[in-house]
Amino acid sequence: MPGSARLRDCEILKKITSKQAENKRLYGGISTAPAVALLPWGLLRRKRATCHPAFFDRLPTFYAVKSNLQVSGELTTSQGPGTSFMFALALVEQLFGESVAKEIGELLFMHSDDDKPRTEEFNKVDWAVSHTPHVLVPVANGSEDTEVVTIADILRRAKVDVVVASVEKSVKVLASQGVKIIADKLIGDAAESIYDLIILPGGVAGTERLRKSRVLKKLLKEQDAAGRIYGAVCSSPTVLHKHGLLKDKKLTAHPHAITELANAVDGPKVVIDGKLITSRGFATVSDFALAIVSKFFGHARARSVAEGLVFEYPRSLKI
Repeated sequence: MPGSARLRDCEILKKITSKQAENKRLYGGISTAPAVALLPWGLLRRKRATCHPAFFDRLPTFYAVKSNLQVSGELTTSQGPGTSFMFALALVEQLFGESVAKEIGELLFMHSDDDKPRTEEFNKVDWAVSHTPHVLVPVANGSEDTEVVTIADILRRAKVDVVVASVEKSVKVLASQGVKIIADKLIGDAAESIYDLIILPGGVAGTERLRKSRVLKKLLKEQDAAGRIYGAVCSSPTVLHKHGLLKDKKLTAHPHAITELANAVDGPKVVIDGKLITSRGFATVSDFALAIVSKFFGHARARSVAEGLVFEYPRSLKI
């Protein structure tokens, strides 16, 4: 909200979606959209549906389903940002079949190592700061869109000051899956500030462009020398490795990148070693961002953010 309300008020979109439903082609909504847009358009009639828990009481009682995902004929609905991977895979399965959906799920690490701890921490140190945490997320052409957006989104929900900075000549970046991202500023301008944490997103092409940025290299070296926090997800721990910032550090990374790295830990989605945090990427990035929130503010803040996302998060302090 208010995005769903603005979608609801778009007459062109209403006509497109209504025609989709009339012709029995696939349509759907996630989070607040089923209750705020699809319901007043009459597109939930006699359909089982779910939505964000905060809007659940708006759905017709008989057809409302309290589940993360609901497929009812041509209609697919889901509860929130934390269920978006599940929602997207359900659409993939309907469009291409179960085998393709399973393959994509495995590539995204949707169900890997479910029996192992989400986060494993070594050489525990306190990350708490007396001010609003200031975080830099550098991006490049080819950076992994899901990772950039998810990290910035979750940290901002937790009231972290996040700066997304482009290492390109423009603030406009074309991410790995064709999503266009507009950074907050260029890396040269971002370099004028000091950050409590610098996070590198993955994406093979983007990782290489991050590695070549002299400004970013200087920032990372200064971050390490000053004893401040830095992290990386997916393939980008290789950037830290090539800059000499992973010596004797426990870490994790994308399986394709992990062969280049020593001291890799098998199993957990997120590994914290002192003031280094790494993650495997894709579907593990929500755990990664929430682990950062927990380290800065405590477990209760992380759990509160997760609940707003409808993301399953442990209730105990052990993560």
